[in-house]
Amino acid sequence: MPDLIYEKHDRYAVFTMNRPERLNALGGTMNAELDEALADFNADPQMRAGIVTGAGRAFSAGADLKEMNERNQARGDRPREQGYDLNAAMRFSKSPKPFIAAINGLCIAGGLERALDCDIRIASEEAFFGLFEVKRGILAGYAIHHLARLIPIGDALYILLTGDRISAEDALRSGLVRELMPTERVMPRAVEIAEMIAANAPLSVEGTKAIAQQWRQTQLDESYRLGDWVGRTVLNSKDAKEGPRAFSEKREPNWQGR
Repeated sequence: MPDLIYEKHDRYAVFTMNRPERLNALGGTMNAELDEALADFNADPQMRAGIVTGAGRAFSAGADLKEMNERNQARGDRPREQGYDLNAAMRFSKSPKPFIAAINGLCIAGGLERALDCDIRIASEEAFFGLFEVKRGILAGYAIHHLARLIPIGDALYILLTGDRISAEDALRSGLVRELMPTERVMPRAVEIAEMIAANAPLSVEGTKAIAQQWRQTQLDESYRLGDWVGRTVLNSKDAKEGPRAFSEKREPNWQGR
């Protein structure tokens, strides 16, 4: 089975992260398959909107920490040459066409960042959210730069600094998601929104998204430059290796602050 299922409908497409046994962690071949599907979607004039969701009970658990630990072990003492590739993370916001995140369940770490990159977010009442990177000795990537551009900074910093689990109700209150509904209604509602968008003039929709994204991304390059410097420091630390290792070994991490 592919790690990403890409289905075209009349005027919209559904992108389903399909690693349910790993809570749709962003590993395996998922990103390569997503890039291929997005290239087709963006080039198809019949496609007016996209929906992103997850198979099974999760939207996405974010980075595959087991794969991360394996990469860390293989790299040994050699330092990472760079932090996160944040431009690669902006797959949906860089598309000229709107994307809806249909958050069907657990949505944490890189999974939440994938949802943040969409234009509209709706969620199941059973969903929960979080950026747990500080609990793993690593850094949130996309969210460090973008979360406070989407929700009040106090809410953003609480999520980023505490690593707390955020309920669906708190996500709605802060504006992290637009609507909550029973799980079985999430995809039908996402389709309703996609069809409303698809019924509008495509150039008007694309122009509106372009201007909104330009405002949202103002001075982002400066933020990314600082983030790259911070990322190389944090991600090359002993703690950055200890966090994924402790997760893989199912134990509490032993932080050293170095």
